[in-house]
Amino acid sequence: MLKNKFMRNRKRAGRPCLKRNIDFKPKANLFKPNGVPASQLQRVRLKTEELEALRLKNLEELDQRECAKKMNTSAATFQRILSSAYYKISLALIEGKALEIEK
Repeated sequence: MLKNKFMRNRKRAGRPCLKRNIDFKPKANLFKPNGVPASQLQRVRLKTEELEALRLKNLEELDQRECAKKMNTSAATFQRILSSAYYKISLALIEGKALEIEK
């Protein structure tokens, strides 16, 4: 019991994140529904690593392992990044939100 109480107060160190390779810079950083001012829209933020994952998988048409290698990450992490990107884009399209790409 004492061990559990002690463990609750400690922060987990965890593994540090690796620097991901991103080989391009987006030309635009905001996409929004037509006819609605951006100031009136909620925004969904897409990370540059999520955009890079989409680019490698869908435009470069690379295998998931090749994509992960190019981004300097594991295949499982690449899949999580890609799933997050698909979710955010779907949310923005279906709910009419602006899609903002982080710098």
